[in-house]
Amino acid sequence: MEHPLFHSPDTFMRLPPGPPGPACRAAILGVPFDCGTHPFRVGARQGPGHVRAQSGLIRRYHPSLADVDVPALLNAVDCGDVVLTPGRIDEAFPRIEAAAGTILDAGVVPIGVGGDGSVSLPLMRAAGRRHRGLVALHVDSHTDAYDPEPAYPFSAATQFTHAATEGAIDGNASWHVGIRGFTYAQGVLLRAAGLGYRVVTADDLLRRGFAQAMAEFKDSTAGRPVYLCWDMDVFDPSVAPGVCTPTWGGLSAREGIELIRTLTGLNIVAMDFNTVSPPQDVNNMAAHLCAHMMMEGMLLLARQFGLVG
Repeated sequence: MEHPLFHSPDTFMRLPPGPPGPACRAAILGVPFDCGTHPFRVGARQGPGHVRAQSGLIRRYHPSLADVDVPALLNAVDCGDVVLTPGRIDEAFPRIEAAAGTILDAGVVPIGVGGDGSVSLPLMRAAGRRHRGLVALHVDSHTDAYDPEPAYPFSAATQFTHAATEGAIDGNASWHVGIRGFTYAQGVLLRAAGLGYRVVTADDLLRRGFAQAMAEFKDSTAGRPVYLCWDMDVFDPSVAPGVCTPTWGGLSAREGIELIRTLTGLNIVAMDFNTVSPPQDVNNMAAHLCAHMMMEGMLLLARQFGLVG
């Protein structure tokens, strides 16, 4: 795609545009959707383009970790955005699932970029249909396993309720990690536990240490297919201000990077990074950090596929 005078439209880290070819191992999939139900922080639908714009700041080599071009080793591509209308859940969710399914059917790991947290449900549905026994590792400040409202059953607070009850994932083997802060409903931890989830609060995580906690998750999943869902509000608002539901007391950038690096060895078959909301993103901090975390996710895949030591 390089030319001395022209270059292709913006993609994540200037990756080739999709669809994935025969040698491709990973594909970026933009999901420009939010439910539009947040009282005053609507805007995550603009997240994919915002993260792509900031990905130009991410370098491809890390001398002390992997002094190789990781995206090139993965033959990674950017498939662009799912064609949808934000807020129209009944139309958007099947489109998101179908788009992710096309990538998965090609034997490629989709790396979704949202969008609010609701986009994880159709992405998990796609992965769960193709990987039996799928388990989720949900890194977030909220469980997103709340009771659905009868009139509005789907939202960015219920995707893990539906994923467990529908059987898209095995809730009894899945974890919520990093949970903290105040909630608008009572009993949310008990609700998540009732669906089978293991809940590791931010306090528990920091007390036990990232490596120890994630070693236990690896032992409990024993090589099963894993869906990694990373909500950017697990970070403290001081480092990721532009998220849908900021919650104080979160991870620093350094801690989040340390946490994702402990996931080496998991059998990750799909992942997403969500809730970047451009209208609230001071100095593009959340988008820049999200792009970095996606690069860390690609490094996990390169190690998983034996491309990097």
